[in-house]
Amino acid sequence: MQPTIPKDIYGQPARSLVVGQFMSKVYLWMTLGLMLTGFVSYIVSTNENLLYMIASNKILFWGLIIAQFGLVMFLSAGLNKINALTATSMFLLYAVLNGVTLSLFSLIYTQESIVSAFFTSATAFAGLSAFGFFTKRDLGPVGNFCTMGLFGLMGFAILSIFFPSMMGTMGSQIYGLVGIIVFAGLTAYDTQIIKNMAPTGGDSETHRKGAIMGALKLYLDFINLFLFILRMQGRRK
Repeated sequence: MQPTIPKDIYGQPARSLVVGQFMSKVYLWMTLGLMLTGFVSYIVSTNENLLYMIASNKILFWGLIIAQFGLVMFLSAGLNKINALTATSMFLLYAVLNGVTLSLFSLIYTQESIVSAFFTSATAFAGLSAFGFFTKRDLGPVGNFCTMGLFGLMGFAILSIFFPSMMGTMGSQIYGLVGIIVFAGLTAYDTQIIKNMAPTGGDSETHRKGAIMGALKLYLDFINLFLFILRMQGRRK
């Protein structure tokens, strides 16, 4: 008796197996990125000289911000032109640089607040990502709404540079609440998009690069969700 082989690799259960394997890689790389960010952030925050050098040197600070932005843009636009090893290295480098900049929040918030915000974010992210993975509903409208909300947040943040009064007590609270809603929605939406785009063909190189990009998307969702939760519930020093 010969074993039963799926005739269509895009069907069930073959498709479910491929998606499960792909998403496990996405979550693995995302977790590694977060662990690396947390480790670097902790090391820098415990070194007062290094911490204050970053905080007081505007050229160094903005250099870090620009480097992070450049890495994300290059990965997003040039993924097809680089190999999996380069994509992985760039993702891990971004996680390291992000850890350096996030260490500055230790100057603003208490350690207990940061830890509390992290676990709140981890719990919320797990539930939202699980919803995005298992739901049968199309989250496209949610994604579109949250994307518009993201542009609104960016515009508000830019305007507040020129009009600081916009970030008063009420404005800051509204900004933080909207940020949480936006990235909560994007977490579920991005999870569904990544799941639906799981490669069913191609070589291991293609799968690896796809997993890295998926990990980067969810990593960014988590970090931003964490920052907005910290903004709302964090206790300042």
